[in-house]
Amino acid sequence: MTMNASGMPETENLRVGVDVGGTKIEAVLTDAAGTVLASARRAARKGGDEVVEDVVAIVRQVAGMRFDEVRSVGIGIPGLVHRDTGRVENVVNLGIENLELGGRASGMLGLPVWVDNDVNAAALGAYGTLPDRLRHGRMAFVNLGTGLAAGFVRAGLVERGDTGALGEIGHLPVDPNRMACKCGQRGCLETACSGGGLRRMWPVADPPLPDILAKADGGDDEAERVLGIALHALADVVQIVAQAADPSVIVIGGGVSRAGSPLLDALRGELCNREASSGFIAGLRLTERLRLADASIPIGALGASLIAC
Repeated sequence: MTMNASGMPETENLRVGVDVGGTKIEAVLTDAAGTVLASARRAARKGGDEVVEDVVAIVRQVAGMRFDEVRSVGIGIPGLVHRDTGRVENVVNLGIENLELGGRASGMLGLPVWVDNDVNAAALGAYGTLPDRLRHGRMAFVNLGTGLAAGFVRAGLVERGDTGALGEIGHLPVDPNRMACKCGQRGCLETACSGGGLRRMWPVADPPLPDILAKADGGDDEAERVLGIALHALADVVQIVAQAADPSVIVIGGGVSRAGSPLLDALRGELCNREASSGFIAGLRLTERLRLADASIPIGALGASLIAC
């Protein structure tokens, strides 16, 4: 704890970052330097009232006895986020159409609350974990969680569109399998390679991807079929991100990425197949840009703490 001019202890400028996902909520308590002091996790519940209650509860839980030292809270959440008001819309996987999340949470906590899209927050957290040699140009973060989206960071700043929809690539309806999506379209990329999509295609294991990869490696026909669908869609995601934004680094994160190196190896294999038949794709050097997010760090919650002023 720091001391003031009189030699008396001062409270730290603590912040709480909250990452609201489709199935879980994570939170971290950080100091002014961004060091993680504590973390917490709980299951997510659907519904606006439930999300507000759970956010308030996990902030108090992670802060514990140091709640009075917390100066601000940052929240990352899926959907369309109005950063100026803290209002969120169309959080499909949580059953939310319209929610005044920032204002309600601030009123219940008695603290300033900033809200941003969860993938933007996670992208900022992922950027902060990169080695210095990779913090040049633009970084793209592909979030494979319950849903699918991308975030972009350049020189430590999140890049944003005019309406907040930048990076919502999960709802591009280009997958040839034409599976129904909760957003009302068919063929959205997230139906084929997100955590939610994989669970629907492979309900016999949770998490599904490690089991799919292992059984496909063992020659299981159905696992090979599902893995082929997922890898085709994920390679499409990488191509779309690379060709639309041309980042120097593409970080794959989110719950699905915890499958680790086997996922990265399989994805690189799919991209190498494309490179073999297309000089244009080979020239993009996609496999060289790929890396996995550090699964040991709650980057969504960490990034959310960084958006709190």
